[in-house]
Amino acid sequence: MPRGSKGSYTAAQKRKAEHIEDSYLAKGMPEETAKARAWATVNKQSGGGEKSGSGRTTSANDKARAARDSAKRAAATRKGLGRNDRETLLQQTRASLLYEARQRNIPGRSSMNKQALVNALQAP
Repeated sequence: MPRGSKGSYTAAQKRKAEHIEDSYLAKGMPEETAKARAWATVNKQSGGGEKSGSGRTTSANDKARAARDSAKRAAATRKGLGRNDRETLLQQTRASLLYEARQRNIPGRSSMNKQALVNALQAP
């Protein structure tokens, strides 16, 4: 379940979270999980609450990139492709791939080109 006050979110962000939650509920997901995932999606796409807090310092380019990457992953999931499917990885930017490699602590990632990052992320 989402924690904290949602007072720092704009009305548009709240509506977006509600619509996302409704779509998860329509798919049969438990209410708490649907609500948590909806707010996680809003946070990922917009960088957090836009009225105050850390979301205001996230640059417009970073927010746009996060939204594009999130949308690409969501579209790939709807098509039945896994998160580390080669086509899905190739659609992401090098910066996004580098971020995922950093999360998985892949050695030598900073000197890898996009193709090498895709190969490293596909390895088990």
